[in-house]
Amino acid sequence: MTELQSVGLRLTDPGEGAASRRGGAGPSDHKAVTVNGHTVMIPVHTASSWSSPYVATPLGPDGNSTVTRNGFPVGVISFPRQPRFYKMQTMEGVPYSHIATLHGADVLATTILQSCIRYESRRKSCQFCAIGQSLAAKRTVLRKTPEQLAEVARAAVLLDGIKHMVMTTGTPNATDRGAAILCESAFAVKSAVDLPIQGQCEPPNDDMWFRRMKDAGIDALGMHLEAVTPAVRARIMPGKADVPVERYFDAFEKAVDVFGRGQVSTYILAGLGDTPEAILQTCEKLIAVGVYPFVVPFVPIAGTPLEDHPSPTSAFMRDLLQPLGAMLSDAGLRSEEIKAGCGRCGACSSLSTFERKPS
Repeated sequence: MTELQSVGLRLTDPGEGAASRRGGAGPSDHKAVTVNGHTVMIPVHTASSWSSPYVATPLGPDGNSTVTRNGFPVGVISFPRQPRFYKMQTMEGVPYSHIATLHGADVLATTILQSCIRYESRRKSCQFCAIGQSLAAKRTVLRKTPEQLAEVARAAVLLDGIKHMVMTTGTPNATDRGAAILCESAFAVKSAVDLPIQGQCEPPNDDMWFRRMKDAGIDALGMHLEAVTPAVRARIMPGKADVPVERYFDAFEKAVDVFGRGQVSTYILAGLGDTPEAILQTCEKLIAVGVYPFVVPFVPIAGTPLEDHPSPTSAFMRDLLQPLGAMLSDAGLRSEEIKAGCGRCGACSSLSTFERKPS
């Protein structure tokens, strides 16, 4: 799984399984693939995947596909099916898939606000971000209303057995940084269906927002560092780097007090320039305050300034994830105990497979 996430996969039949995503927010240019019972997101639309030594054959009668490496069979995979709720639309004619999408095998994900105060400025935007691409391609809508999110979430649970939901948002302002949008959206969803929710935003300016988000129905919170050293942050995400790492750690501590140990997480993209030592040192500090560091390999997205930046090698990721998995296990922070969100889903990284099982 680690190597597939680094070099990608060539598909003989790109139409197999649930539809893959190009551009947009969150994991993109990937396809959900089930390997040994574990569903992961594998790059299929990137330059590296087009030359990957791994090729998936068309599905057989048993619903499985054989994966070959340089022509030799190395394993068997399958694909999560296209969700039923994708066939539905709102009374206004908006397809449900434009409001929220399936991630992994059983996660509903949405970008509530498909824009960001920094995206239009290449001097300020995150260099890996493609939040505007799916909007420009008319595969989503700019702002998902609370009512729309509640309607789609209820259908996804009833029709497809969705287990938890991820709500992220482009940053709308430099004050609450999206917390208010998350509150009204989570409240609406929880009023319609009993579904664990992770909210994702930058640290708000007022720590009271953590309690407000919790009271609105958000069960777990993600505040994503992406990169851990100031020099890399300034180069890769010049606008977001205005919020210093120190503020993140202060916010992490305050958020853990509200949501609980292990229910606050951060997304770290490996391969952007941070050394493994720097990432592990930061992860050690995160774990100490009760934050789950979800470390994933960087995957370039076409049309972004980093479209030609290479993904980290599988050896780089193994050397990083193996000690991190041990650190998490020793601290008693486990992905399976997160109530909702990226860490619990685990599809964008093989990190959870490196966590030692309790004896």
